[in-house]
Amino acid sequence: MDSNSTAAGFTPADEPEAALPKMSFLDHLEELRKRLLISIAAIVIAVILWKVIPVFAALFAGLGAELPLPTRVVISLSNFIADFWWLIGGSIFAIITGVKRWHATPKGKRIIDAFMLKLPIVGDLIRKIAVARFCRTLATLTSSGVPILDGLQITAKTSGNSIVEDAIMATRKSVEEGKTISEPLGQTDVFPTMVVQMIAVGEQTGALDTMLTKIAEFYEDEVDTAVAGLMKLLEPVLVAFLGVAIGGIVIAMYMPMFTLIGKMG
Repeated sequence: MDSNSTAAGFTPADEPEAALPKMSFLDHLEELRKRLLISIAAIVIAVILWKVIPVFAALFAGLGAELPLPTRVVISLSNFIADFWWLIGGSIFAIITGVKRWHATPKGKRIIDAFMLKLPIVGDLIRKIAVARFCRTLATLTSSGVPILDGLQITAKTSGNSIVEDAIMATRKSVEEGKTISEPLGQTDVFPTMVVQMIAVGEQTGALDTMLTKIAEFYEDEVDTAVAGLMKLLEPVLVAFLGVAIGGIVIAMYMPMFTLIGKMG
């Protein structure tokens, strides 16, 4: 818990994160199953290319068969993986480590976060999560009697995205100058127009925390629906990719055999 939440009179049990929806055990189990499926698909294809294809390549070389283009491509890919597996693994590790370290810097985090928000589908999902988190956290804080300026500062730090954090902090600065929350929030291009309008209504009616809670509930449902849709789409796409990849490799390996059998006949 940071000094801001302490100054605002928050105890560990009142942390804003405690009010956010948590993934259930079944959600975690489903996420783990998807990751295992992706890992298994990658491992199966890698093992086929690394261990199985060289056996066929040696067989074809011994028979002196003329190999069709698909077979040559698969064998070349297999040879590359067998010869440079250390380079492939090292490059992947270096890229992941480099991106993580760059994301840990203020400039890198801002560039990556801005890029993520612009991605199709994923960017929209991240924006919805940010809106839900913002509204839920700020509603919890304001209903607990935390001053709005302190609430905005705490909410900004729990946003999870530097672009969203900058937008909330810009809103806080404007509120500090005497403006409403909705006015500067609408100028950030981060929060949807509907959200800004609903917050404005909440401010005008004196029921800001109630309106923020309604917005949070709406966007949490939107996030749940979007995530469920993506997960349902991901599995058949992965299965189809795995089937096409393995099927293509098998066909490429059997094409020379069909040619040899045809010549023998």
